[in-house]
Amino acid sequence: MAETRPVPGSAPILEFDPTREAVIEPSVVIKPRDVPVCAVLCFFQDVIERVVREHDGREVTRLRSEIGDNPIYEIQYRDRRLAIVHPGVGAPLAAGFLEELIALGCRAFVAAGGAGVLVAELAMGHVIVPTSAIRDEGTSYHYLPPGREVEANADAVAAIVATLERHKVPFVTGKTWTTDALYQIGRAHV
Repeated sequence: MAETRPVPGSAPILEFDPTREAVIEPSVVIKPRDVPVCAVLCFFQDVIERVVREHDGREVTRLRSEIGDNPIYEIQYRDRRLAIVHPGVGAPLAAGFLEELIALGCRAFVAAGGAGVLVAELAMGHVIVPTSAIRDEGTSYHYLPPGREVEANADAVAAIVATLERHKVPFVTGKTWTTDALYQIGRAHV
């Protein structure tokens, strides 16, 4: 079967709209609150529960979706207020929650989660710092112009690498692949 590539403008996902204001602007429907400026988006619920317990965290507010309420916790870490929240599963929910966190007042984010790997040498527990991503999902196309890949912010990667090195945490850097169809990998893309 021959590979076909869409022509920009031939599919809605390729029609990037650079307008800065959305039809439903989060800051219009969500009012700022007293939340920490820095937030950790953690995809591991058990880790969130342990961190909140160990740091005497408290719930400051909740994000709401069709799957229910999602608490935003605040902890004190090294004399700094820090939010910790599960960002939801799947790019659309995570992006929506991120928009809502920004509307609430969070401004700096780091995400920690899990992923499958296509490199046999990487086992569960390896820390991977993404340097770029193959864009094979739909959400990112609403935030950036169409393109097969996107590069991570070099300053952010350098800061994360420096932090991991300072704490002697083993890691690898590399390209990731965001996809909504994990069971289709290899059938049409590789």
